[in-house]
Amino acid sequence: MSLSKQALISVSDKTGVIEFAESLEKIGYNILSTGGTAKALSAAGIAVTEIGNYTGFPEMLDGRVKTLHPKVHAGILARRDLDQHAASLREHEIPTIDLVVVNLYPFAATVAMPDCSLEDAIENIDIGGPTMVRAAAKNWEHVGVITRPEDYHTVLAELTDSPTGSLSRETRFALCRQAFSHTAAYDSNVSNYLTATDIQGKQTNFPEQINLNFHKSEDLRYGENPHQQAAFYKDLSAIPGSIADYKQIQGKELSYNNIADSDAAWECVKSFNGPACVIVKHANPCGVAIGENALKAYQKAFSTDPTSAFGGIIAFNTAVDKHTASVIGNQFVEVVIAPNFSDEAKICFSEKKNVRLLQINLNRTLNEHDYKRVGGGILVQNSDAKNVLEEDLKIVTKIKPSEKQMTDLMFAWRVAKFVKSNAIVFCGDGMTLGVGAGQMSRIDSARIACIKAENANLNLSNSVVASDAFFPFRDGLDVLKIAGANAVIQPGGSLRDDEVIAAANEHGIAMVLTGTRHFRH
Repeated sequence: MSLSKQALISVSDKTGVIEFAESLEKIGYNILSTGGTAKALSAAGIAVTEIGNYTGFPEMLDGRVKTLHPKVHAGILARRDLDQHAASLREHEIPTIDLVVVNLYPFAATVAMPDCSLEDAIENIDIGGPTMVRAAAKNWEHVGVITRPEDYHTVLAELTDSPTGSLSRETRFALCRQAFSHTAAYDSNVSNYLTATDIQGKQTNFPEQINLNFHKSEDLRYGENPHQQAAFYKDLSAIPGSIADYKQIQGKELSYNNIADSDAAWECVKSFNGPACVIVKHANPCGVAIGENALKAYQKAFSTDPTSAFGGIIAFNTAVDKHTASVIGNQFVEVVIAPNFSDEAKICFSEKKNVRLLQINLNRTLNEHDYKRVGGGILVQNSDAKNVLEEDLKIVTKIKPSEKQMTDLMFAWRVAKFVKSNAIVFCGDGMTLGVGAGQMSRIDSARIACIKAENANLNLSNSVVASDAFFPFRDGLDVLKIAGANAVIQPGGSLRDDEVIAAANEHGIAMVLTGTRHFRH
């Protein structure tokens, strides 16, 4: 039995593999390989033992069976710290395999080809590769497993520096984690394809599940636009009380945009403790208010921007009664959300058969992560769960906000958190007065908020303003002063903070800094 270390290399993506194998050979590794990889390495002058010669059993079934052999898997799976494993290897003359370098058949690339048939897809499901990767990853205490060419350099540097040509325990565990992620993603790709394909190889709309957590709840009429198909998937690991937990009491089926806007409205309204109402249009709150009860909160929220509220989503964090339902019935609304609806309220809404009523248990706990899909990848971040408290604020102007202003500032700040950046929110007396959202410049958001207030016949005199991020220039403060604002809450942190604070002092505006921003893209 050879005392040298062994590496088994079998890769579909051959990027950098020749240089990597050459370096392994120089530091004393014997190279085992399969099929096309073995030919490529041999052609480069690297001493390679083809896997069939190593096992004494040739590849068969057009290459479907080549590495599925005890001499391969015992060499990978044997624990070096167990005498009985070592004895078994000696008895059967099986050397250990210390490094497994494998990446899998390009299944995702194959099924992405327009002319890919079901037969082609099935033929590109790797069997031996995932088995070797999983075996090596399971035995990570003794075996290194590499599934990505970008890891070659790091691994080789560590092997070269090691007196024994071995990887550290930390590196082996990191590679183990990457390996299981690699096989999980691969299996997910296979599952997604097969569950979205019929027996003739024709693609159906959407798979029943995307991965272990996301299971399809329903196919939707269409996506953001009628020419796009869509489906809604529920995250089985999500905290109860999110939009996915809705119980639809009445109304038409939900559309893609209905669900997206309902999520925005529900997440915003449940951030308030007292009775609150949030009206959302195109993912932005166009009216938010708190009140003595649901009706008072709704009336104040609606008055912020009656035009935008047309065809909007209305969310409450308290039960909806008959009187509130009857008033809402006077406007065109797509969805109404609440923790509960009284029987009388349900009767009122039943006259508007198309209005969707969603009942969701109120749970203010946020899910741990937010996800956003981008081309070829996914962005993941912790949820924006931070709520700034009054004691966290820093007053930076000569004039200090009054108690009433401070209450309105805290309300405005909570609303701004849910408005798309750049966000400017005018508020007063527990309601929004003007909302400027999603502009490329903050001053334009300020101007739009003023226009919104004017169109709704709302007076901005003595109002307060929240900005989700810092003011880059004093011009924003100038617009707010002209509009009538007398207190501002913003994160601070601009290079021109001194200039902005000076403008606030010049205009007699009280300003507080949160030290926290709430970008929302």
